[in-house]
Amino acid sequence: MFICGSNRICLVQPTDLEIPALRTLAGSKAIAAILLISAAVFGSLIWLLYVRRASGTTSGVIAALPALNATMNGLSATFLVLAYRAVRRRRYATHIRFIFAALAASAVFLAGYLTYLAYHGDTKFLGQGPIRPIYFFILISHIVLSAVAVPMILTSLYLALAGRFPTHRRVSRYTFPVWLYVSVTAVLILTLIKAFHPG
Repeated sequence: MFICGSNRICLVQPTDLEIPALRTLAGSKAIAAILLISAAVFGSLIWLLYVRRASGTTSGVIAALPALNATMNGLSATFLVLAYRAVRRRRYATHIRFIFAALAASAVFLAGYLTYLAYHGDTKFLGQGPIRPIYFFILISHIVLSAVAVPMILTSLYLALAGRFPTHRRVSRYTFPVWLYVSVTAVLILTLIKAFHPG
């Protein structure tokens, strides 16, 4: 149960979050599942970007997806910062709520981005001059860290739900800045594309 003191600091008992099936799941099987899911996500992106041709279908919904995707990434970054602030204050119940909110925002972004790629295709960056290498540095670092972020996020989540909190804390020290960077740079990339794209 959640035990909350008068100062609103809540302690989480391991049984509050623990999923027994994950607790008993062998670590090697969990890692294999995490890597498989991560590879499927990243493989889908590569396939949509470089193999499959977009259908070219357009609609008001498709046109609205970049703004939705930027909003979801902005929300994800905000929820992550709030989750970090909560855990630093030992408000674990609040931390958990914000982490799941960040996960939901990231999941909506991923669904929206995959949909946009499938129907519209990738939008090229048209900026010239000094902004171009800056943009591509941000883009490349974003792509590389995105590939790393998915398994890190899933690992942190698995460790928390398996009740392995000491390991969860160690992994999450690295997951947080990577996830935050990916969320913030996604907003920046979409903003730069929009700023240098006519119409």
